[in-house]
Amino acid sequence: MRESPGLPELTVPSARSAALRLLGGDARRWGHVQAVAAKAAGAARALAPAEAELLVLTAWLHDVGYAEPLMATGFHSLDGAQWLRQQGHERVACLVAHHSCASFEAALRGLSKVMATYPDEGTAVRDLLTYCDITTGPAGQAMTMDERLADVQERYGADGVVTRALQAAEKELSRQLAAAERLLADSQPM
Repeated sequence: MRESPGLPELTVPSARSAALRLLGGDARRWGHVQAVAAKAAGAARALAPAEAELLVLTAWLHDVGYAEPLMATGFHSLDGAQWLRQQGHERVACLVAHHSCASFEAALRGLSKVMATYPDEGTAVRDLLTYCDITTGPAGQAMTMDERLADVQERYGADGVVTRALQAAEKELSRQLAAAERLLADSQPM
């Protein structure tokens, strides 16, 4: 792993700044990350304030593992999680590791043992993060889960590891999205 920028303090502004430093050079990826973070900021109303902040800052950081300086395994969820763990941000590392049912892809890549070192907390924060990511396209456009899965298949091919992982995860993705949608519906003002 190459030298990467540190993240000693973890706040929404520092998470945004780190994501910009790491991903800002890729306009498409940066567009996706900004849209996921904006969606998370809106979804945060469904959570207590501390959890709301955690959701938003994790949304900013969910794809940092795509940054070349952080690439270690070649799997962005784990590469981002490893970097966050090295920075001392364990809970955020675990959320990043497991966003959008990444354990399915880790298994296909032979990385289940590494993934197992990052417990999946299975909380509303995790479900909302998955919701924000899966319903946001690669350039930041809004998508349904079905549209997102079709887009992944188009970009990676029917036999691509990302496609196969998301197909295997479809039932769990649907469960997490339904849980997130219930939370968001329950948090609407009457």
